[in-house]
Amino acid sequence: MEALSKALSKRKQLLLILCALVLVVGLVACSKSNTATTSNGDDTTQTAEKTPVKVGSKDFTENLIVGELYALALEDHGIPVTRTLNLAGSAIPEAQVKGDVDLYPQYTGTGLLSILQLPMETDPQKVYDTVKEQFKEKWNIIWLDMAPANDGQGLVVTKEISDKYGIKTISDFQAHADKIRFASQGEFDHREDGIPRLEEIYGPLKFKSSKIYDNALKYEILKEGKADAAPAYTTEGQLVEPEFVLLEDDKRAWPPYNLAPVVRGEVLEAYPEIADLLNKIDKDLTTEKVTELNYKVAVGGEEYEEVAAAYYDSIKANL
Repeated sequence: MEALSKALSKRKQLLLILCALVLVVGLVACSKSNTATTSNGDDTTQTAEKTPVKVGSKDFTENLIVGELYALALEDHGIPVTRTLNLAGSAIPEAQVKGDVDLYPQYTGTGLLSILQLPMETDPQKVYDTVKEQFKEKWNIIWLDMAPANDGQGLVVTKEISDKYGIKTISDFQAHADKIRFASQGEFDHREDGIPRLEEIYGPLKFKSSKIYDNALKYEILKEGKADAAPAYTTEGQLVEPEFVLLEDDKRAWPPYNLAPVVRGEVLEAYPEIADLLNKIDKDLTTEKVTELNYKVAVGGEEYEEVAAAYYDSIKANL
């Protein structure tokens, strides 16, 4: 009897173990079904989890704002994003080739001169066409539409001096150089794309005076009346202020640096909607608009994330 009782007890234990195993297997299968696939309304299934797009940016205000703007747009349209912002400008192209960055804001002139190391070209469309073709051929990296915004080399003068001598273009500037007190940053006097390039295209620049100042102080120097003109980049936030006039490069001495999203071909194949979305954003990113956004951070003290979010909120209904 004792032997029979023991035998029955063992059978009960085996049955309990077997039931437990069946339950565990069922739960795992159910869990995998819920997280890995979803029904799309017919006899096929598709993966529910999407691979995040790694959105990057360079390590300066403008690129951070635009990189965050791109990230917000993707997220708002159901594309998951991993941010890899604030990377060194020299490192980010290689990071994209390796796949550590999928998408970021780049500049046409940088693509032509620094990355492809091709001869200087100053026609914006030719520069864009060249980088678009070469990046696709070499690395399967796609340039989407370029924005009107051009963050290139420029010259700024005070409004007072602009009004006094009618200086609106660099040609005007050259013609009145003998009346200009120039606030140089030293290297600009000798750099290939600085004074030597201007004199090659526009003619001699014989300034009334030229003194070297720290670049970070140039706008204060101009406001204080210690100088009349200085080198500038064309989307610097301070250019919003009415005291300053950015001169037109009327003879195209400098190459264009138009802003554009660059994206890995594999990512664009996975999310083809990215092209239309970012192209819509970029068509309204003018030099003036980007300068205003930069002003809010550089002068207004706002965080770049806040500036990008506010601007995205103002345009998202049109995307």
